[in-house]
Amino acid sequence: MGCDCDKNNGFIGVFDSGVGGISVLKSLVAELPGEDFHYFGDSANAPYGEKTEQQVCELSRAIVDRFVADGAKAIVIACNTATSAAGPSLRAAYPDLPIIGIEPALKPATEAPDHGRILVMATDITLSLDKYHELAETYGKGCEVISVPCPGLAGRIEHGDLEASDLVEMIRGYVGSFAGTVGSVVLGCTHYPFVRRQIAEVLGEGVKFYDGGAGTARQLRKRLTDRGLLAPEGHVGAVELASSKDTAAELELYREFFGYEL
Repeated sequence: MGCDCDKNNGFIGVFDSGVGGISVLKSLVAELPGEDFHYFGDSANAPYGEKTEQQVCELSRAIVDRFVADGAKAIVIACNTATSAAGPSLRAAYPDLPIIGIEPALKPATEAPDHGRILVMATDITLSLDKYHELAETYGKGCEVISVPCPGLAGRIEHGDLEASDLVEMIRGYVGSFAGTVGSVVLGCTHYPFVRRQIAEVLGEGVKFYDGGAGTARQLRKRLTDRGLLAPEGHVGAVELASSKDTAAELELYREFFGYEL
C-alpha cells in the first residue's frame, strides 16, 4: 500500500489514566524505535478503574480528540479499563484512525503448557465489563481462572515510592491467600507490571506473569504496516511525556517510571 508522507510523519498518541500506561509505552518504543510517541497520563482524574463507564468514555474521548487535532496518525489505549469501556465508541467516532487497545493477557496465559490456576488481577470496572467476561469464557475453558479486583492499587502505584512496605502489604491483602497455589498471574491493569516483583514476593517463587504490552506493540506494528503508516526509514523516534497533572514533580515521576526496568 502506498503511503501518505504527511501521515507517516505523524505521531502515535498513547494514553492511560496515569503512569500505568508507561509500561505499555516501553513495549511500543522497543518494538518501534523509529516512531514518535506522545504519551498522555490523565493523572488528575486517576484512577479510571474506580470511575463509571460513562466517565471513562468522556475522559478518553477528550484525550483522543486532542491527539487527533494535534496530528496523531494512530492511537494506543494503554489502559485495560479505557479499552473495555471506551474502545468501541472511540473507533466509531474515528473509523479511519488506527486505534489499538490493550486487554488482559488471558489468551497467552491459558495457552501456556503449564498454566495451572490463573490469577487475574485487575480493576473492578475491567472485571465487570462484557469484554473481560467474553475473554474468560473464550480462553478460560479447561483451566481455573480466578478474578481478583484490586481497588486502590493503581492509585497507590500512581504515587511512586514502589519500595515502601505499605505497598507490599496492600498487595498481600489482595492476593496473599493464594500464595503457593497459583501458577501464573495475568496483570490486567497497566499499572501492575511496575509491581511485578512485589506480587511475586507475596505469591512465591516460580509464578509466571502475563501482561498485554508486547502483544499490543506487535498489533500496532501490524496496523501501521497494513496502512502504510510506518515512519520513514532512518527516522529516529522521540518520546514526549505529558500529564493532566501538569507539574514539574509529576513529569519527573513520569520520567522515573519510563526509566524503570520491567
